[in-house]
Amino acid sequence: MPVARAFRWSILAASLAASAALGGCMQTAGPVAVMPPRADLDSMAYGQPYSAPQPVVVADGGGAIGALRNSFASSPAPMPVGYAAPMAAPVRYDPSYHLDAGDRLRVVVYGQEGLTNSYAIDAGGSITMPLIGAVPARGRTTAGLAGEIAARLRNGYIREPSVAVEIEAYRPFFILGEVLAPGQYPYVPNMTVESAVAIAGGFSPRAKRDVVTVTHTEAGGAMRAVVPLGTPLAPGDTVFVGERWF
Repeated sequence: MPVARAFRWSILAASLAASAALGGCMQTAGPVAVMPPRADLDSMAYGQPYSAPQPVVVADGGGAIGALRNSFASSPAPMPVGYAAPMAAPVRYDPSYHLDAGDRLRVVVYGQEGLTNSYAIDAGGSITMPLIGAVPARGRTTAGLAGEIAARLRNGYIREPSVAVEIEAYRPFFILGEVLAPGQYPYVPNMTVESAVAIAGGFSPRAKRDVVTVTHTEAGGAMRAVVPLGTPLAPGDTVFVGERWF
């Protein structure tokens, strides 16, 4: 029938128009939102702008070796390193030091191994060596003792002896009184009363801490004096720390 056929053609035309409209919507490109690159944690916390790392420039023919060389060339210079100066050599004791009982000496007679040895000054103030026997050492300097040993060796033993004497260890010092560990201790060059008290464990609770009494003995006799803590000590000295009154 003509009416039914016309109705079918109208429906078909409407369907074709809808399909065309839908295809046009699918082909139209809408706006696309572009997200900026995420910043790192520091940028998020402090608001600093994000900056991408600089690319490494490859030179000298490229390759991994060239890239590595460029990365070292572009890296910051290393921080300067400071080196401490070497410590100064320990101060030797005064060469005019007078020897006494308790000192240990190193006697070297060049070319004579049987005479070169360590010798301790005995209670009588002498050292005993092969060939020449007892040699007085108390009150002498190391140079004076070397001259005396050479003179004795020259007298019928060695034509031209060459002798050197060094102090191997000093005689000890003594500390008594109000310290935690009174007694006898090895002497160290350049020692003071304060360092001697420290070696003896420090002051006791009842100690008088401003001055001490030091007894020094030489060939001419003994001397006793009340001295402050910074006073130098000599080998063989006796330190007495008194008791405070209150």
